[in-house]
Amino acid sequence: MRKWVIFAVFLAIVFGILYYITFGYYSEGKRGGYVTRLSNRGYLFKTYEGELRMGGLFEGDGTMNSSQWVFSVSGKNKDAISKLEEAIKNGHRVSLTYEEKFFKLPWNGDTKFFVTDVEVLGPTKAVTPPASSVPAPTEIDTTKTL
Repeated sequence: MRKWVIFAVFLAIVFGILYYITFGYYSEGKRGGYVTRLSNRGYLFKTYEGELRMGGLFEGDGTMNSSQWVFSVSGKNKDAISKLEEAIKNGHRVSLTYEEKFFKLPWNGDTKFFVTDVEVLGPTKAVTPPASSVPAPTEIDTTKTL
């Protein structure tokens, strides 16, 4: 009887570890940019796979540097999928909240980064300089002599 209790405790520990590795995550964060791709992929386990383009200035010579970040979204997360599709259609910037999984598993998607929430930030606005308080120069009459 004692060996069956030890065996049951051992199985419970093994299943607990497997459950945590499968459904748990070890990192959580946010990333912002423009979504350039969102596709529904998979043979048996359908997930949405996307690509986020993050831009910025390169430190050295001031040139634009663009990096890509690939992510997965569960097909059950309809709210996030609709927000991503809206952002692609309208060209809006987004902020993605994600969880980084331990392993890349077939039912989780093609990546270890799994998006859980999407915030559409809207289009970027062009910065216009403020109107100057100095009046515009007037035309000078050169026909008059002193």
